[in-house]
Amino acid sequence: MLDYSHMKDTNCLFCKIVAGEIPCEKIYEDADTLAFLDIMPVNPGHTLIIPKEHYMNVFEAPADVWAKVMDTVKKVAHGIQAGIPSPDLNIAMNNGKLAGQVVFHAHVHVMPRHEGDGYELWHGKKYAEGEAPHIADKIKNAL
Repeated sequence: MLDYSHMKDTNCLFCKIVAGEIPCEKIYEDADTLAFLDIMPVNPGHTLIIPKEHYMNVFEAPADVWAKVMDTVKKVAHGIQAGIPSPDLNIAMNNGKLAGQVVFHAHVHVMPRHEGDGYELWHGKKYAEGEAPHIADKIKNAL
């Protein structure tokens, strides 16, 4: 298990938002989480949900904190679907630079989707013959 404790960032953009040092368009807030509009939305209503405490990514956040984030994600998803309205939405999280994470404070994107909005999903690749069971075993054995 990796130790991320030495990677706390005192200049974290999202920590500054939590502290009220940087303004945001708050959507929802409780004791443990904050939801606010993304400043570069895929579509209007694109919301970020963060734990108020600083955790770099999903690997660092404790399970109880992550459960609270997911509760807020679900609440916000319902709000976006009803309030925008948006028929569908994506829920996504980037963990690490190679995955596209830019702000290294754990956050989940809830993105409303509309027909023809131009947002593209990732492109999948087929497994080679016999590769899927091998990969599945590697993951299961690591759990």
